[in-house]
Amino acid sequence: MAALAAAAQAPSMKLKTWPDALTLKADFNPIIPAYWTGLPHHRRTPFAISPDGTTGHIAYLDASGKGVHVQHVDPRAMKAKYSDLTIPDVHEAGGLAAHEQGFALLGNEPVPSGTANAPPGGTPVPAIYRYIHGKQQWKTFIAGPGVHPDDGLSMAPDMNGDLVWSPESELYGAYFVVTDYTGFAEGHFGDSIEYVNENGTLETIDGASSAWGCSHNTGIAFEAAAEPPFASICSEDQGAIWLNTQTQGMGNDGVEISNENVQNGASNEPMGGMSGSYSSLARFVNSSEYIFTWVSRGAVDLTANDWMGAGYTHADNRTVARRTAMAVLSDKNTLVGKQATSVVGAKDGDSQVNWVTETAGPDRSNAHVAVFDDTYALITWEEAADPVCNNIVMGCAGQFTGTYFQLVNKAGEKLGEPLVRKDVYVAGDMVTTNDGKVCWPYVNMEWSLEDPGYGGAEATTRKMSFACMSLV
Repeated sequence: MAALAAAAQAPSMKLKTWPDALTLKADFNPIIPAYWTGLPHHRRTPFAISPDGTTGHIAYLDASGKGVHVQHVDPRAMKAKYSDLTIPDVHEAGGLAAHEQGFALLGNEPVPSGTANAPPGGTPVPAIYRYIHGKQQWKTFIAGPGVHPDDGLSMAPDMNGDLVWSPESELYGAYFVVTDYTGFAEGHFGDSIEYVNENGTLETIDGASSAWGCSHNTGIAFEAAAEPPFASICSEDQGAIWLNTQTQGMGNDGVEISNENVQNGASNEPMGGMSGSYSSLARFVNSSEYIFTWVSRGAVDLTANDWMGAGYTHADNRTVARRTAMAVLSDKNTLVGKQATSVVGAKDGDSQVNWVTETAGPDRSNAHVAVFDDTYALITWEEAADPVCNNIVMGCAGQFTGTYFQLVNKAGEKLGEPLVRKDVYVAGDMVTTNDGKVCWPYVNMEWSLEDPGYGGAEATTRKMSFACMSLV
């Protein structure tokens, strides 16, 4: 009876859209081919709103592949506000934090010509850019020459990561995929967590900063906390998704959220994959609790991972296509409920998973989450019917049947049936506004999940759309 009463009291959701509301000053290609498969993904458009709620910022990569544009937006009308600006030489935008007098952006660009110990071939390096009143105040490279030289120097040919700001600690945190070009991991992919203070100084913080964490990380989840280390989750290519706030890596002394079937270099794109590591971990308003979402094929028949050693396992897939799952954290270090088993020989490796989509069949992808308040959250994903999954890991092709929006609470319960739309997508950060809405950018286009060559370089636009979900 109590469950029925709670369900009866739960709010419903209302979606409002602003199709083609914002005219961009430059061409933007909204499609990026996925790593490994080449299947179409939404190219991320980082989005943030200032703490006072008066100014939004949206960042997008010029269709030339060089230069990121940042446009101020009125979050009430989703129209242009003030003039926009361009950060030249940046190869991709990987996160945005809004302030009342400007913003900070995570991007990647080549280091200046002639710099000692620069990456080969002009490969870009991650950097954080801080702007106030339209003027750049500082730029801080957070990898490359001089950054963790004893651990190996790193670069970022692709900008897969996220940027967050903690007003309590007055620190920016960035979590991003890297490739090392010197040191023990030269030629391999991993990830790095770095902190920069409000003055642009890179700070190496024991127990929080990390030069190299999770191997071939194709999924990053990152969210601010009152003090470092910030909440972090990684998906590695040895068999698991880890809550690694305390470890910053893939050590089995961390918290194992999920067993995953993987291959060296690939791991199911659980948090979006290429251009996708955003809005998969969110902190409830005025709370220490978090909610996380990902997509998974489940796990059966655990065997020993001899290369990694004791406490690590391999798993087979339970389903051919992926399902959407969620997990709740009581704080940045603690998973609510059981963690995944690492017992060799276990037939059931996913009994701890809280499935948002309980039935198999369609392939689910592009999962994201944002909170409305201190109790309710929105989980969203896309579905492809009759999926063709040519790879045992990574994504599937199929007929796009819609974007799904599911209301959940911090107890990890689904509330009502999902709202489904075929004309709205999540292609940028999901932001919680001061009045309790969840808003995000997307491109008003006919979306397909079927053809690896879909769209291509010709699929450019000068229009950006927005959507907001509210509770009623």
